[in-house]
Amino acid sequence: MRIGIPREVKTLEARVGLIPAAAAELVRAGHEVFIEHGAGRLSGYDDAAYEAVGVSILSDAAALYGKAQMVVKVKEPQPQEWPLLRRDHLLFCYLHLAAEPALTEALLGIGLTGVAFETVEEANGHLPLLAPMSDIAGRIAVQAGAQLLTRPQGGKGLLLGGLPAAERGHVVVLGAGVAGGNAAAMAAAMGARVTVFDRNRDKLEAMRALGANVTALYAYADAIEQAVAEADLLVGAVLIHGARAPHLVSADMVKRMSAGSVIVDIAVDQGGCIETTRPTTYAEPTYLWEGVVHFGVTNMPGAVPRSASQALSAALIPYALRLAAGGWEAYEPLTAGINVRAGELVYPALQRSS
Repeated sequence: MRIGIPREVKTLEARVGLIPAAAAELVRAGHEVFIEHGAGRLSGYDDAAYEAVGVSILSDAAALYGKAQMVVKVKEPQPQEWPLLRRDHLLFCYLHLAAEPALTEALLGIGLTGVAFETVEEANGHLPLLAPMSDIAGRIAVQAGAQLLTRPQGGKGLLLGGLPAAERGHVVVLGAGVAGGNAAAMAAAMGARVTVFDRNRDKLEAMRALGANVTALYAYADAIEQAVAEADLLVGAVLIHGARAPHLVSADMVKRMSAGSVIVDIAVDQGGCIETTRPTTYAEPTYLWEGVVHFGVTNMPGAVPRSASQALSAALIPYALRLAAGGWEAYEPLTAGINVRAGELVYPALQRSS
């Protein structure tokens, strides 16, 4: 199969779909691999590193998409890429279609097959291609939140972990999955007072084990409302596989937060779990709403492209090899990941919300 790796064009997105070592696995399996000139540079991999493992360099996106049968990229196709996609393409990337109606319509019109990283699902419910980026997003959420709490960034001027004679910051995390768990662990390690909400007892037990400064609570609506009002940093990390995230925090609840508090909504890719969330980019990552700083960057792991590209490649290469080999429709984790095919919306959660 001819596999193409385009350069990412989303604002300040520096990740690459496959690092050279992962691309080499496909070459060794007998596939032709092509990469757009400069696609790996911002992740620390120049064209020469790809050429050294047998990958061919193509000059531009049009040449890359024209040559490829399977397109492996990181973020969802941007409007300028839509005309380059064909009906016979197999698209393998993050799609997040629940929050992207225009992209959904474009892909349905093209008629290609789109397998979304975030909906590839193992029998045990594990999302292997979402997990590594959730690891990173959870950690960045707290790093970014700690910085945004400083006064020059518009925050209330609070050191998140506190210090002798000064109070600790209060971090509230909605969801104790991979992203939320990483956010809670990072906040706890920084010394903050952390409250985590979930409905799964095993997850709550894991969160409590992070340390004496972590409280893990069942996600009762009243308990969330009270905690949000007291939060210095609120992290949204709620996920429903492939579906739009539910709003657990209303605009009225945000209004009751103190001025200079910070919200980081990791669920923004799926529409956000906080009503006042809207998508932003790293070019303009924040906005102020009722005195509360909001951070809604939709490609948070793009800030650490080398780490993120390495982690993502390691997770996706077994699945890329299966796709390229053919006959993958018999492999349930990949068929579970199909979002669109031949002009039809096939992922159940997307069908229910359409």
